[in-house]
Amino acid sequence: MKIYKTKTGIVIEKEKKLVALQQENWDQFINDDALFQKAEQLFLSLPLAHNEMMNEILPPIGNQELWACGVTYLRSKIGRQEESKNTGGGDFYARVYEAERPEIFFKSTPHRVVGHGGEVRIRKDSVWNVPEPELTLVVTSSGKIVGYTIGNDMSSRSIEGENPLYLPQAKTYDGCASIGPCIYITEKPLDQNTMIHLQINRGKTNVFEGSISISQMKRTPEELVSFVYRECSFPNGCLVMTGTGIVPPNEFTLQGGDEIKITIDGIGELINWVK
Repeated sequence: MKIYKTKTGIVIEKEKKLVALQQENWDQFINDDALFQKAEQLFLSLPLAHNEMMNEILPPIGNQELWACGVTYLRSKIGRQEESKNTGGGDFYARVYEAERPEIFFKSTPHRVVGHGGEVRIRKDSVWNVPEPELTLVVTSSGKIVGYTIGNDMSSRSIEGENPLYLPQAKTYDGCASIGPCIYITEKPLDQNTMIHLQINRGKTNVFEGSISISQMKRTPEELVSFVYRECSFPNGCLVMTGTGIVPPNEFTLQGGDEIKITIDGIGELINWVK
C-alpha cells in the first residue's frame, strides 16, 4: 500500500484504487506502530475516492525532522575519499565505513524539503553539486520503521570536500532535499534485491544514470535508526535517509534546469528539477 499527503487530505492507494481521509492529522496518522494494519482496515471500510484527489501531492512530511546517514555504501566511501584527498580528509571516510558508529547527521527541517515535481536547489557558493538518491525510512516516535519513501539528499561536494567540518553547510540549506511521492508500507521489510535508479536529464539529453541494490548497503536500516534514536527523542517520528551508493563521476556537476529522476522498486518515482 501507498500513503500520499495531498492538499485535500491523506490518500491510501492499494491495487490502483484510492480511499481518502480528509479530516486526519498527518503527524498522528503516520506516527503509529500499527500503521500498516490501520491503513488496511481503513482501505476496506471507506468508499473509493476519485483520482482528482491526487492532483496536488505534497511531500510526505509534517512536523518530522529529516536525518541522514553517510558512507553506507562502498561507492560512497570511495567518492568521499576522492573529493577530500587533496585536503587530507580522505581517511575520515575510510574509518567511518569500517567503524561501529555510522555517520549520522541532521539533514533538514520540513520547510526546506520539497516533494515530487518541486525544485531542489544547488548552493550559489558551491561549484560541484550532485543529487544523492537514497532509500528513506519512515520511523515512529518509538523507533519502529513503518514505511519507506524516496529521498534526494542534495550535496555540495566542493564544500564538503574542502573540509569535513563543513558538512552542515554542504548538506543543509533551502531546497536541500526532496522526498516522495508517497510512503510505501508493507508487512515485511523491503526485499534486499530492491533497486534504486537515478537518471539526470539536461534538456533532451541523458547526462548520467546509475543503479544499485539496497543489498549493497553495509549497515541495516534498523542499525542506522538505532543510532539516530540513541540520544534523541522524536515526538512526531522521524524520516531517515540511508545513504547513497550512486555517485556521478568527478567531472559531473548539476546545472540549473536539470531534471532528476529517482526510482525505487515498489515505491515509485520521484522527479525534481534543479533551480
